[in-house]
Amino acid sequence: MNHEIRLSPINLIDQDGKSIGEIDTRDAMRMAEEAGLDLVEIQANVRPPLCKIMDYGKYKYELSKKQKGQKNKAQELKEVRLGRSAKIDPHDVGIRVNQARKFLMQGHKVQIVQRFRGREMQHKDIGLDRLKEIAQDLSDISKIEAPPRQAGRQMSMLLTPDKQRVEAIKRKLEAEKAKDAPEAEADADAQTETPAAEEQAVEAEAPEEATADKG
Repeated sequence: MNHEIRLSPINLIDQDGKSIGEIDTRDAMRMAEEAGLDLVEIQANVRPPLCKIMDYGKYKYELSKKQKGQKNKAQELKEVRLGRSAKIDPHDVGIRVNQARKFLMQGHKVQIVQRFRGREMQHKDIGLDRLKEIAQDLSDISKIEAPPRQAGRQMSMLLTPDKQRVEAIKRKLEAEKAKDAPEAEADADAQTETPAAEEQAVEAEAPEEATADKG
């Protein structure tokens, strides 16, 4: 940046995004100083190096703000509730587990909540066992950050994504998708060729039919 840029000439982009082309580094520096901005090298692996006139402090601030926003989004806490009471159908539990799996695969933390109604508070072990089973079902992509704990009429636990396992599963799914793509294209080509072959067969039969009609 600025006087740290040693090579000359450089390929310059001005503060408005306009390409100036090759220019002596000292002239580019003078242009940046007159605009009250910085001369920043943005591509060093080309010749001449590509530089841009910009407000470097503002650029760093906006970049930091963007990265912070992405991090906060990635760490967003999702809540999955297991119905309004401990009496929830196993099928519905499966739906909640799949929903939690989706959130974990997206990089979110997930809080699983089990609520109790009326006398169900006397059988909290049912909810505890259910939360343990869910943690086991999701153990292939997550870790328990906070074990099940009681708070009033609800029990909850917090799961966090296991980044290495999540990435491994994503790579596996991408590989399978890439492997299946050629087979899908081959099937599509076969379906496209079949009507053409049938059409040729009809055309081949047409002259005989015409001759018969004429006779």
